[in-house]
Order: sequence, then C-alpha cells, then structure tokens
Amino acid sequence: MATILAHIKVKPGCEAQFEQISKDLYGASHGNEPGLLRYEYWRGSEPQTYYTLLAFTDFRAFISHQTSEHHEVASPLLGSVLAGLRLEWVDPIQGGSELPPTENQDLSDSLDELTRSYAKRFAAQVAPWWNEVR
Repeated sequence: MATILAHIKVKPGCEAQFEQISKDLYGASHGNEPGLLRYEYWRGSEPQTYYTLLAFTDFRAFISHQTSEHHEVASPLLGSVLAGLRLEWVDPIQGGSELPPTENQDLSDSLDELTRSYAKRFAAQVAPWWNEVR
C-alpha cells in the first residue's frame, strides 16, 4: 500500500487555475485508476496552501497514477502554478484508519523506462519507527 500527503504551495493569483487542474485530475484519476483508494484535495488555512491525500492499493498503483496519460498531461500545467511541493509518505494507524500499511515495492522489473524512472524518483519512504509500533 502507498499513502502520501502532498503539501502544496501555489503561486499568488494561481489558486483558481490550480483548483481547476485538481478537479480535472480528481475526475480522471477516480474514473480510470482501479488501484486508487483515496485522492482528495483540501485548501489549507494559509493563503495559497493546499494538501492532497493519495492512497493506493500498492506502490505499483501509485506509479501507474504518476505515469498515467491524464497525470502526464497535467504535470506541466501544475508546474506553471506551483511555488512548492513536498510529498510526505504517511502510514495509516491500523484500527484508526481503514487503509492498509504503507510499504515499499520493488519495480525494477518494470518493462518501460518511465515506470522505472518514476519508481526510483518517488520511492516510498517507510520510516523505521512505523514497524516498531505496528
């Protein structure tokens, strides 16, 4: 499983454009990705601050999301409005969330270079202490 909290900062004056891109990605992702469990956008309390919660059945499903046609189309649009982006891997607390634990998955056997590249670039960061309290 793979769960990520994206911390997003958009450029001043780009909020409406970011929200439209987000709505389009939300619709395309929920309509075309069977491995998607959660994909939600929120506005933060600070101006130009947003969050996205992404949860997938496994790391391969997350990479499929990243390499999907709709995400590849949206990436340059997002790049034009983002001032900052930080991906934080998070681990659902069993019994406090219905999502399964976050785990890394080796995708080095993938057939295409784009998948291998994204798997390396966005490798799941499983904090050692998570296993201590599971």
